[in-house]
Amino acid sequence: MTLIAPRPIGILGGTFDPIHYGHLRPALDLLEELELAEIRFVPCRIPAHRGTPQMTAEQRLTLVQLATDGQPGFITDDRELRREGLSYMFDTLVSLREDFGDEIPLCLIVGTDAFRELHTWHRWRELPKLAHIVVMQRPGLLKPLVPVLEAFTTPRLIYDRFALQRKPAGGILFQPVTQLNISATRIRALLARGQSPRYLLPEAVLAYIHAQALYR
Repeated sequence: MTLIAPRPIGILGGTFDPIHYGHLRPALDLLEELELAEIRFVPCRIPAHRGTPQMTAEQRLTLVQLATDGQPGFITDDRELRREGLSYMFDTLVSLREDFGDEIPLCLIVGTDAFRELHTWHRWRELPKLAHIVVMQRPGLLKPLVPVLEAFTTPRLIYDRFALQRKPAGGILFQPVTQLNISATRIRALLARGQSPRYLLPEAVLAYIHAQALYR
């Protein structure tokens, strides 16, 4: 009897302050190109590597729910909002392993810039024990990594989606995605100036922001 390998689950964390198409389109690329079972969007409660978001965690969670509603395979996950203290991805992956067990492949999804700072993350060397790492690669050459991260990455490199299914964790895959030059910083600045960020983020998200008078 042929055993069918389980489809991997993607995990995309962030402040999502606010969520926009620069998050959503690359995530859809990964969902389809890597044949993931789902992607779980995990808004952080208290970010460890940046300032306090302008919106509350509950508001940001609501925006993620509005943005992902109706897209099969997109799941909003509130586990970091239910945990006290700083939001560390290591703790989130431990929690996901408790939910899904040790056999399902998990894929931690990060952007190129975030990956270049991975060595500053909490318990970063232990992340491959819990999940694969999928780096959303921008067009062009990747800038050199710092030596400690280069040494960490090279022996773990994998090159196709099938490798994600062979093991539940441990690989690092650089995957090209659609790159949209959209930033949450610019969206917040436009709103603060009374200008429109329409077409940079879903209409449902923008409607909620206007209804709640956010970022004014």
